[in-house]
Parts: sequence; C-alpha cells; structure tokens
Amino acid sequence: MTATFDTESQPFPLVIKRLGIDTHQEPTVYLRRNSHVCRAEGFATASRVQVGTDNHTIIATLHIVDSDILAPGEIGLSESAFVSLKSAEQCIVHVCHPKPIESLSHLRHKVYGHELTQDQMNSIIQDIVAGHYADVHLATFITACAGDNLSQQEIISLTRAMLEAGDRLDWQQPRVVDKHCVGGLPGNRTAPIVVSILTSCGAVMPKTSSRAITSPAGTADTMSTMTEVELELSVLQQVVNQEGGCLAWGGSVHLSPADDILIRAERELDLDSEGQMVASVLSKKIAAGSSHVLIDIPIGPTAKVRSQEAAQTLTQLLVETGKALGLTVEVICTDGSQPVGRGIGPALEALDIIKVLKDETDAPSDLRDRSLLLAGRLLEMAELAEAGQGYVMAEQTLKNGKAWDKFYQICEVQGGFKQPPVAHYQYIWSSPESGVVSGIDNRNLAKLAKLAGAPEDLAAGVTLEVKLGQSVEHGEPLLAIHAESPGALNYAIEFLTDRAEIIKICP
Repeated sequence: MTATFDTESQPFPLVIKRLGIDTHQEPTVYLRRNSHVCRAEGFATASRVQVGTDNHTIIATLHIVDSDILAPGEIGLSESAFVSLKSAEQCIVHVCHPKPIESLSHLRHKVYGHELTQDQMNSIIQDIVAGHYADVHLATFITACAGDNLSQQEIISLTRAMLEAGDRLDWQQPRVVDKHCVGGLPGNRTAPIVVSILTSCGAVMPKTSSRAITSPAGTADTMSTMTEVELELSVLQQVVNQEGGCLAWGGSVHLSPADDILIRAERELDLDSEGQMVASVLSKKIAAGSSHVLIDIPIGPTAKVRSQEAAQTLTQLLVETGKALGLTVEVICTDGSQPVGRGIGPALEALDIIKVLKDETDAPSDLRDRSLLLAGRLLEMAELAEAGQGYVMAEQTLKNGKAWDKFYQICEVQGGFKQPPVAHYQYIWSSPESGVVSGIDNRNLAKLAKLAGAPEDLAAGVTLEVKLGQSVEHGEPLLAIHAESPGALNYAIEFLTDRAEIIKICP
C-alpha cells in the first residue's frame, strides 16, 4: 500500500523500487546521479543517508547509479534495506542526512588506545544493534578491540552491553547448564551429544549456537543438516520446556543481537578476537538463561589456543567476566593437537554425531570420549551426579540408548529429523610413503574444508582417515575431500597439492 502522509512536509519524497541485490548485512540504497535529492543534499557514493516512511526509518549506505535501472523519482533498495524498512514497493519514502552518530567519537577514542567506560561501550553496542554502523565502522570496532586491546574491565563492559541490548530468558530453574568450545579444532562437535546426554538425565540445557565464524562449521550449521535450527522464541521455549533442552541457532532469537552482527563482520575479516570471544560466548549464555557453563579450551600447536600460558590467561578472563555478571564458569583444557572425529564440515560432522549417539562400533572414539568427559563434568555441575561419578553416568546414558532417543526427539520437536546430505564429488588423497603420522595441521585442514565449500555447501568438507601416531602404508588413504561442485573440488585439490605437509608422515 502506498504511504498517505503529507509528502510536502517531508524532505525529498521518492518511490521505492526493490532491486533484489544482496548487500550482506549492510542496508544499501541507490539513487540516480541526477536525482534532485543528490543535488540538493550533496550526496555522493558511500554517503550515509536516512530513509524513512511514516512507520519506520533506517540508516543506509548510498550508491550512485548512472544507468536506467532507476526511473526519475525512484530510490532502489537492496534486500537488507528493503527488509529493514518493513515497507513495500511503490511506497513513498523521504531521504535526508542522518543525525551524527555520537558513539563514533567513543570508537575513535578506542582506536587511539584509550579504555572505554561502560556508558561508552553501551553507546557503541546500541548503535550497532540499531543499524547505525556501516560495515567500515564495524570493521574498525572489531580491529580496535582485537588482540589484547581490551582490558578485563572492558570485556566485562562489552559483555554487559551486548547482554542488555537483547532479550533474556528465565527458565525458573535453580541450575541451567551449558557448554562451549573455544574452537580452532576441526570436527570437535560435542555439543549435540552432550545436550542429549544431559537432558535425558533431567538437566535443563537450552543450547543456542552460532554459525561458523572462521571455521568450516559451527554447531548450528551442523545441526541444520539434521533438523530445523532457526526457531522463533516461542518455539524454542516450547522445545526446552518439553524436552529439557534445544539445539538451535542463536541468531533466530533476539539474544545478544549485537553478537550476530559482529560475528558476520568478524567472518569477513577472518578475525576472532580473544576479548570479543569472551563477551560473545558469555553474553549468549547468560541471555539464554544459563547459570553454570563449562568451557572447553583445546590446546595445540595449530589450535586457536597454542599454549598452557595462553589457556590460563583466557581461563581467567572467562571466569572473572562470568563472576562479574553472576555466571558460574568452569574451564577444562583438552588436547588440541589434532581434529576430533572424522568429519570436518556440517554434514560430515553430523554423521559422526549420529554414530556416537547410536553407540555404533565404528563411531569415532575420540569424539565419543571427549563428549563423555564434558557431559560427565556438566552432570556434576548440574548436581545430577556425585563428584567423580559424572563420566560413568554419561557413558551409561549413551550405551542404553537414552541419549539417541532424546536427540531424535529434540530434532522432531524442532521440526523433524532428517538425514544429513552427501556431496556429489569426492577426491581421496593417499599417503605418498609408508611411515607414521607425526603431525596434522588443524588450521590448513579447516581451510581445505572451506575451499571445498563448507559451511555454505552443507555436504562439503573433509573426512580425515588417520590420527597422530598411526602407521600408514604407501597408497593408504589419508583424507577425502567432499564438494558440491567440480570447481570447489578443484580449488581444494590445488590447495592440498601445494600443502602436502597438512599431514606429515615420518618414515
């Protein structure tokens, strides 16, 4: 329906044209170079403009066009701009300069090395959630906070600001548990197994997970190959109330929405800042209603955390930030020297999960053992098992089939269980010599899986056929690449050919 407000009282009325252009998360609008708006306001390409109807207003980045894609008096909207404006084609909008973004002065303050206060951090996060920041502003904020550029107090302030910018769930339970893995370890997909064990034992564990940032798969990506993960808040609450837990994508509910925006920008920059990671993880856990969280930190030469000293620093940041916000955080350090399980990529990791939950004889033992270790500790944190008895209880739950039954039921309630897809193209890389596997490069294996198409192509990735210390013969398979297109397969093969040291064989 066309807007009916008095356009004469509004600056520069224009008619919307939906262009169907994907501009990622940044709302973008398009105007003819000879538009009366451009002339009067002095707009140029990359200007930030305010676009509004009588009901909604957005801040967008302007691009100038010289073609006939727009008629005189039209304004083109990208998909993100069109959705954000919540309007319809042919509606009348007004365009003008936006008010100055005050928090940008705080951002410049941080760029020059100064510490941000709670109020300054709140202002930045509120503007991010409101859509006032362009991609360049987001990139600047992420970069300014990267490395060790956030103090402990700033991390607490960032976590609190992210938490207060969204909704917060309350399950009316004395103990609500959750877990998180710091990452950097391909295939380490323990969460679905742990949630299934814990909830089948009576724990409350509302697991909301992120999509992949710099890895070939996140828990939400993997779960999306087996069930629906984009749940409305009311559905998520129904699943948890009925089954004790869920396995959903956190971005589909309004829990720490700033985190989802920052994650998308971090993915483009290929950055995963320590301080922002702490704020990201803990704000999501608190927002989801958790009271007790177990953090898994894998340590290894090509993992995200490479030394015991770095793990101790991260542990302190996590525990102190959680304490400041009323969350009990425990940390467990695990082996990060090689991938966990066989699959690297959403569907391939899902197949490993199913094998472990069904307690099949060919299930990857390392994924099984790590999942039981974490589940056992969480059972003790939830006060469902005596100290030292959690592992035994978790193992029994896996063996008697209750964990698989619970997982299947959670999937059914979330939208139905489905079998993970299988890639159309595969390439097997065999050992060039006989010997012993002496090294596995986690980072380059993850990159190999991404070049094959993961996580966007759900069936793409890598299956690892060997482990450290394993003896291999010449011609024996070391790994297989899975891809959905010949082009992606060839990209991955070319990368592998140039980096044969991904798996080192010692004669």
